Amino acid sequence: MASASYICITCGTQFSPSLTPPNSCPICEDERQYLPVGGQQWTSLQKLRNSHKNCFLKKEEDLYGIGTVPEFGIGQRALLVRTPSGNLLWDCISLLDEATLDIIAGLGGLAAIAISHPHYYTTMVEWSQAFGNIPIYLHEDDRSYVMRADKCIEYWQGETLQILTELTLIRCGGHFQGGVVLHWPAGAAGKGVLLTGDIIQVVADRKHVSFMYSYPNLIPLSASKVKKIVSAVEPFTYDRIYGAWWRRSTIEKNAKTALQRSAERYLQYIKD
Repeated sequence: MASASYICITCGTQFSPSLTPPNSCPICEDERQYLPVGGQQWTSLQKLRNSHKNCFLKKEEDLYGIGTVPEFGIGQRALLVRTPSGNLLWDCISLLDEATLDIIAGLGGLAAIAISHPHYYTTMVEWSQAFGNIPIYLHEDDRSYVMRADKCIEYWQGETLQILTELTLIRCGGHFQGGVVLHWPAGAAGKGVLLTGDIIQVVADRKHVSFMYSYPNLIPLSASKVKKIVSAVEPFTYDRIYGAWWRRSTIEKNAKTALQRSAERYLQYIKD
């Protein structure tokens, strides 16, 4: 029996190769995630290729969304940012197939990967290897959640990290201790963009954001952690925010004001 890199169906995380499926998925057993009623289930990348496909959507100049249909795992979509120093994959999805490789090659390939938090680690090592073992930037604080270790992973420490010349990773914490957002100053026609995953969550009205320790289990963040997030992004200029999903995922303009207003509202409602 050949070994396989099993993928958790609930969260999409890929594990190191093994002859049999892992005993459990620590990502899903964490209180920020969950196990479905039917219990732990596993799949493989090849099975996903047979049942799913990826779609691409241009969000703005030099920014493309990549998502899987039908929806798989947590259901997030990745974002590809094109820069003069090379392309970055922000966050990750489980499915990687030949069509995806061809389309990304046509967009200039990938130079690096950066991921906001462990729920989106998925098959990041497969993506890195497919594009020549490019670096994957993860914050050191979330190292224990990596289920498939590899030399392509570069753990960084501290509060910010500049990558591909003009992009900056910003540690916000909150949802995860090493939760990170990405600042892209050239985005929004030079007004600046934050790519936030759900470290900063765009909500349904697309005028506000919110903050949670666990979204599926509805566990809020403390006031101090929300203030830390706001403080972390305050020095950066941005007019637009992209969250983690196709729908309700963008604050198109005045996003910095919207974030401040949202934080004030959040803090008001969690007061004793």
